[in-house]
This record gives sequence, C-alpha cells and structure tokens, in this order.
Amino acid sequence: MAAAARSFGPEREAEPAKEARVVGSELVDTYTVYIIQVTDGSHEWTVKHRYSDFHDLHEKLVAERKIDKSLLPPKKIIGKNSRSLVEKREKDLEVYLQTLLATFPDVAPRVLAHFLHFHFYEINGITAALAEELFEKGEQLLGAGEVFAIRPLQLYAVTEQLQQGKPTCASGDAKTDLGHILDFTCRLKYLKVSGTEGPFGTSNIQEQLLPFDLSIFKSLHQVEISHCDAKHIRGLVASKPTLATMSVRFSATSMKEVLVPEASEFDEWEPAGAALEGPVTAVIPTWQALTALDLSHNSISEIDESVKLIPKIEFLDLSHNGVQVVDNLQHLYNLVHLDLSYNKLSSLEGVHTKLGNIKTLNLAGNLLESLSGLHKLYSLVNLDLSNNRIEQMEEVRSIGSLPCLEHVALLNNPLSIIPDYRTKVLAQFGERASEVCLDNIATTEKELDTVEVLKAIQKAKEVKSKLSNPEKKVSEDPRLSAAPCIRPSGSPTTVAPTSASLPQPILSNQGILGDE
Repeated sequence: MAAAARSFGPEREAEPAKEARVVGSELVDTYTVYIIQVTDGSHEWTVKHRYSDFHDLHEKLVAERKIDKSLLPPKKIIGKNSRSLVEKREKDLEVYLQTLLATFPDVAPRVLAHFLHFHFYEINGITAALAEELFEKGEQLLGAGEVFAIRPLQLYAVTEQLQQGKPTCASGDAKTDLGHILDFTCRLKYLKVSGTEGPFGTSNIQEQLLPFDLSIFKSLHQVEISHCDAKHIRGLVASKPTLATMSVRFSATSMKEVLVPEASEFDEWEPAGAALEGPVTAVIPTWQALTALDLSHNSISEIDESVKLIPKIEFLDLSHNGVQVVDNLQHLYNLVHLDLSYNKLSSLEGVHTKLGNIKTLNLAGNLLESLSGLHKLYSLVNLDLSNNRIEQMEEVRSIGSLPCLEHVALLNNPLSIIPDYRTKVLAQFGERASEVCLDNIATTEKELDTVEVLKAIQKAKEVKSKLSNPEKKVSEDPRLSAAPCIRPSGSPTTVAPTSASLPQPILSNQGILGDE
C-alpha cells in the first residue's frame, strides 16, 4: 500500500490520532518478541520489542512523567512463553500503548517516541532528531565543507512542520528546536538527497513520492538528488544564483521538470534575456551559476528548449535516458563535455551545427550505424562510440580528419571483429595515427609500421583511380558514346568547381592532371 503524500498549501486537515496495535508475536531463542504496528495518518510502520523493553520504557515514564505504575501488565516467570499468556499479554500491551498515546496526544515523551520509532517515521520525531543532530554537529559539518546527506522523508517532515504553525520547540528541549535546522540549511553549500526504491524501512512510506521544499537552502553550490519524483520537489529554483553543480537521477521524465518546474503554471515561457517572439506569459530567470548538470538515469526522451536556461553549462550528462535526437544544444556556447551514452540515437546528421566547441563526446550504447555528422567537430578530443552498430570501416573516415582527436573507442561494434581492426582504424587518421589512442590502448610501433604500409597501398590505389577515372566516365556516358570527345590541342583542362565549405582532398583531380 503506497503512502498518500500530503499536499502543500495552507488548507490542512486536522492530524489524525496516532495508534499502536500489537498485531502478533514471535519466539526468538528463549524469549517472545511482540510485533507493534504504529499508524500515523496514512503512514504505517512496524516495531518489534520484547517484554523487558516495555518494562524499561515503563520505569523511565514512571520516573520522568509520573504515570501510573500499575499500568503495565506484570512480569511472569513461569510459563512466560506459553501461548495463552502471550495472547493475553498482546492485548494488555496494546491497551498500555494506546493509553500512553492518549495521555500524550501532541508530543510524545522522548523515551516513548524512540520506543515507537517516531524518530524514523513520524514528523515531529524526525525533525526533533535532525535538529538535535545539527545542534551537536552542525558547525563542524559546515566548517569541514562536507556534503550533507538527508532523506526525502526528513525534508518532507521539515516541510510539514513549517506549515503546521506550531512552536518550533514543542517538546521543551532546546536541542530539538527547528531553528537549528533552518540555521544550518541556510548556510549549507553541499547537499545530497537520496530516496529509496520501494517502501522505506519497515513502513509503507514511498519516499520517492513525498513532496518537499528546498527553499530553506539559501547558499547551495552543489546538490545531488536521486530517487525522488521531480514533480514533487519545490524550491530548488531558489538556489539559481549560487548553484554551480546539480545532479538529478532516477527522478525526472523531462528536463523541464528540473530546470523549469514553475513553467508548468504557464502555457508559454522564455528565459530571461532571450529575444521574445509573440505573446509570452512568463519570463523565467536562467541558472546563472550552473556549469555542470547530471540528468543521467532518468526517463528523458528529448532535449527540450529548457536548455536555454543553462547558458553557461560546460558539463552535461544525459546518459541512460531515451533521447532520440540531438537538438537545442546550439544554445549552449560553453558546452565542452557531453555524455549521451545509452540513449536511442540512430543518426548524427547535422550534429556539428549543435555542438560547435565540444571536446569530449560520449555516444556509447546507442543505435548508430553511420558517423556522418561528426566530420566537422574540429575541437573534439575524446570520442566514445563503443557498443553501437557501426559495420563499415569507411565510416571511420568521417572522424579520421579531425585535427584534435586523441582518444577513440569503437569496441563492441560489428567492425571491431574485422581482421587487423586496430591498424585499419588507425590508418584512417593518416599522419596523426601515432597521436590517437584507440580503445584505451596506446598505439605501438609495430602497429604504426603496418599503418604506413596500409597508407602506401591506399595512396597507390587512389592515384591509380584518379588517373583512370576521367576517361572511364567519358566512355561510360551513353550520351557521348556515339561521338567520342576529342580535346583540341592546347585546350586547358576543365575541372568542376568544389564547395568552398568542404575541406579539399589531399589528391585532387586538378592537381594530378595539372602535372601531365
């Protein structure tokens, strides 16, 4: 049973009374353990205690809160594990716990709260435990500059506590004042929020579905979020002025959920400073300081226009999603490292118009058969194409002329099982073969010698082909077969113009014929 998430907002239902029922027991070695089911609204969890634990709890409550000493059922020495006694004690212990909860309806005494695991699962208990932890260690954690890890359930509890309008220290213990949490979160720079898949602990609470507000964090430089539903996260945009690194994994179905959560309120939006065309309902400020964004391991199917909101991004990880087309990245002028591995890319046509200054590109684990589109990524240094569907060695020529490429990975493609695969790939890089590291293995002198032989053979084939090609074309043209073309003596050679935007081949028709 999934726990129903309470909604944000001023209208709140009255808190239901907490219940504790003894739902069974089990024999462990020589003693009986009683199974307690605690209910707080829609949240439920189980706790296990033996009778001696109840006795210790009772002794402390008698001493601290002056409760009736006879409230707890008495000890039994003979037949303490008999079925009849255990069943009777289950009922008596349940009455005992219900009486205690009715006696302390607002805030349970610390000893009772811990006995029923309120510090793990109940709002007031969770915030009290967190406040006490930060009272004791908060300054040390801030001073050390460490990443502070917190659970979605804890953030949910703090969010709920702030909206309840109750005193920040209902228990009377100054160490548990909510102010310790707010002071800490206001100054924290490095935050990690990690949920769980499935129910949390012994409860029915689905942490990843709980709503929470991050606006209490005013100075974040780095945030990591995983296994939380991005649609239920509020207040992250409050960190736009300071946040430099953000990771949101196993949490989002679109980039917009992370970068423009407030845009869901508007039909149209544009980033601040953009050239606005037509009617615009809202202008969304950009993430001014964000330079690294990890959105891997989500369910993102497209690179949408929300990337306009991260104009200064340098590192972008979109691996392990469902992206099918490289789009909208032309807006990221500072982008130098892009990870699109393990998506659903099948074509790279025109990708050079989207990735002008890219240096590291990871395309492993896609559906690529052709490398057409990579030939103009002149700044590219590192390229991973492993685990794709590339069969033809000719495809490698698209990257063979890239002047800065140093590391290439092509393993687990069909072409990687071709005999002499390494030397044939390295030969595509011509004079730069010695500068290229293929599949994380440095090029050897023996491989370079083989490459030189392959280059010489290839060059000879190209020269022969170029020399014989013009006459072959003329003789094969059906329109000229009846009247052979005879060049007048002294006529200059005519060559078809080539596109100025394309790099010229090393051996051109003009150069060869001009030597005749």
